[in-house]
Amino acid sequence: MHLYLHIPFCRQACHYCDFHFSTNTANKRAIVEAIAKEIVLRKSYLPDSPLETIYFGGGTPSLLDGSELDLLLDTISGQFAIAPGAEITLEANPDDINKEKSELFRKAGINRLSIGIQSFHEPHLQFLNRIHSAGEAENCVKIAQDAGLVNISIDLIYAIPAPDHGILMEDMQKAFALTIPHISAYCLTIEPQTAFGNWLKKKKIKPIDEEFAAQQFEMLISTLAENGFEQYEISNFARSQQYSRHNTSYWKQEPYLGVGPAAHSYNGTSREYNISNNVKYLESLQKGLIPATVETLTVADQTNEYLLTGLRTKWGVQKTKLEFLSNKNFHLLHQENIRKMTETGWIYSDQDSIYLTASGKLFADKVASDLFI
Repeated sequence: MHLYLHIPFCRQACHYCDFHFSTNTANKRAIVEAIAKEIVLRKSYLPDSPLETIYFGGGTPSLLDGSELDLLLDTISGQFAIAPGAEITLEANPDDINKEKSELFRKAGINRLSIGIQSFHEPHLQFLNRIHSAGEAENCVKIAQDAGLVNISIDLIYAIPAPDHGILMEDMQKAFALTIPHISAYCLTIEPQTAFGNWLKKKKIKPIDEEFAAQQFEMLISTLAENGFEQYEISNFARSQQYSRHNTSYWKQEPYLGVGPAAHSYNGTSREYNISNNVKYLESLQKGLIPATVETLTVADQTNEYLLTGLRTKWGVQKTKLEFLSNKNFHLLHQENIRKMTETGWIYSDQDSIYLTASGKLFADKVASDLFI
């Protein structure tokens, strides 16, 4: 079983981000206490099995102080059994990582950091409106490693406008020099409700160059592979099979509980969506109410979600699971589509599963949607 905690605070808004957060941290402690209360109220949502992963996401969970982190972890351990060797991840910004904070994380039980570096190039960080500097981007990893936090993932963003691919290559070389085991690489996207989305409407910036983005994606895959990284999911690369166990559980459709404003939960047959409003979330939890919307998943929902997430991974989608989820309709509906996509070179299959090819990964969402029921 798996637990996600959404910590909805950031020091400032990045120009590309459309996740739920607030830059007003005045009620941070109260929200943390409400999340702890939600954990208690939601204990029965998951089957009575030990937690295999715990993930602090956001927002910026590294803004939590020691007492707030302890409150949440103590509440979790008081409500759930935690499996030996459970993966406990915390997302962090480089500017929050110093010797004291790193040691605090390690002593609290955090055994994996996911650091939002995005780029080691100062102008790119400024363009994205990141709060940290290029120097902090490099130093934070070394500081965490010195504190004993060696299971580290960093985020990189590609397709940032540039005259050529040199900056991305330099970003990767700096990442390799840090000897980290995991890299998540995301294409810059312009979402409507962001600063970039507003600028695009006003023509202050240009749309993302899709050809440039595709070239960078292919370069990422080849360069990371040459340096010992396996692409186990479209955007995720790991050395020595040090995959994100928590995110892998999502892609494999394992049940999880999400707590905090805007968090999602999934139990196999339905999803729940917490309200994306800190004040309303807090008011509800103070009354002992969970401000969640429940969506019962149809046969099509379950099948399509499995296609959308599973095809992105090295494990692909299992044919028997597709038949089970679709009430034995998938093969009947898509036998011809599968044949055409195989001939096109976008997918391949064996007796058990269907997988994306290297070229198919460039069209992952289209392949999945064309196989929806």
